[in-house]
Amino acid sequence: MAFVYILKSLTFGKYYIGSTNNFKRRFIQHNAGREKSTKWLKPFKLILVQEYRTLSEARIIENKLKMFKSRKIIEKIIKEGVIKMTA
Repeated sequence: MAFVYILKSLTFGKYYIGSTNNFKRRFIQHNAGREKSTKWLKPFKLILVQEYRTLSEARIIENKLKMFKSRKIIEKIIKEGVIKMTA
């Protein structure tokens, strides 16, 4: 079991997309400032989390989402409440 997640910085309003096999642990790490790439953005609010069968599948979806680099696309996904991509 693996997850793709979207977080929103409560300080700056920026979105962060990630993937993991242990979502609770990663969310705590992000909010505790233990992640170099996101510690300046904390605290975070969970916006969306979606489950996948494998971590490799989740990573593919994460990378596709990150390639968009478009706030409009991310906000459309959030509004729909589901990531409609396949690995």
